[in-house]
Amino acid sequence: MGALEGFREQAAEILRQASIALGGRTVTLYEVSPEPSLTPVISSEPHPGHHATKVDLDATLNRWGIPIRLGSFWLGLRADPEGHWVFAPVRTRAPAPPPGGVERRGRERLTLELAGLCVGLVDRRESPAAPFTGGGPDPLHELVMLPGVIAHEARNPLSAARAGLELVVESVGKMSNIGADQRVELLGELADVGEAVDRALDFLRAVSDRVRGASQGRSRFDAVRAVRSCVELERRLLGNRGIGLELEATMEPTFLDGDPNLLYELLLNLIRNASDASASRRTPVRVDLARDGEALRLTVRDEGPGIPVHLHQRIFESGFTTKVEGSGTGLAVVRTVAEKEFGGAVRVESQPGSGAAFIITLPAPAQRGARATDAA
Repeated sequence: MGALEGFREQAAEILRQASIALGGRTVTLYEVSPEPSLTPVISSEPHPGHHATKVDLDATLNRWGIPIRLGSFWLGLRADPEGHWVFAPVRTRAPAPPPGGVERRGRERLTLELAGLCVGLVDRRESPAAPFTGGGPDPLHELVMLPGVIAHEARNPLSAARAGLELVVESVGKMSNIGADQRVELLGELADVGEAVDRALDFLRAVSDRVRGASQGRSRFDAVRAVRSCVELERRLLGNRGIGLELEATMEPTFLDGDPNLLYELLLNLIRNASDASASRRTPVRVDLARDGEALRLTVRDEGPGIPVHLHQRIFESGFTTKVEGSGTGLAVVRTVAEKEFGGAVRVESQPGSGAAFIITLPAPAQRGARATDAA
């Protein structure tokens, strides 16, 4: 058993014992993620209900004025059906004695304090490579999370500005002391400002998604949102080179099981290869996402010089490249991720002089609500 598995098993047993001491109520270990929000990591129940683990951070820790560090860990339980929560931090040292020696913490809080101390001590005894760092700060983790924090802080005032702009547009539309032509011109300029703000919000949202994917590991995630975020980030970079990046995806959210960060890497490699092929002609790169039966089909298409048929298989070999300064690893990574991480397949359709299309097919498990939607 590896260090991570060992930690999970011991932490789960600590939570189970705490749950028994608290009359069977669900006890959950949470991590503070970039939004920020409390993300469930381990629970005393194998399959806890949404109501037992979903936490409103603004109504709990933020409202109580408790300092919250990104990447920190907390134990929590819903003390009653009305939504009263109890939390205790994961730590490696017992808290200081109460002021004046008078204990004001309730039984639930004291139980969680003890459980949090046990989890922190178990974590400290694990390998330094273990990703859980409830016992102390992890500078690398905080560095990885930093773009998400900046994006979150920037989105708040932009969202407020967007709401204010909508009020201004509504007011201008009702003004009777300006001419019709002037009103139309002013509304057009305000619409341009609104579109610029929306683009900035989309970009910041994509940054947050990228950070979340990098820190999440293997999980169930929305592949449509991951693809949109990746395209939004790359569109800014390719625009500086005079290359357009277009996305065709009108799908509902579609969830895959795997590491969202690896899907990012797969798509980034394909987009950047396509942009290199399009550089001389300044033609756009097109990304298409669609359902293909019980699979998800992701296509990246360029209008570059194309690939000879006899090289269609070799381009996926590690170390093989048709570029002057290429490393020959990008498409090898694409095939490895598609096949080994998601159980899918990759193929290329291309002829010399007619561009290239790389098609990734990923099995998509049954989606919740799909049957009801089909019936409707």
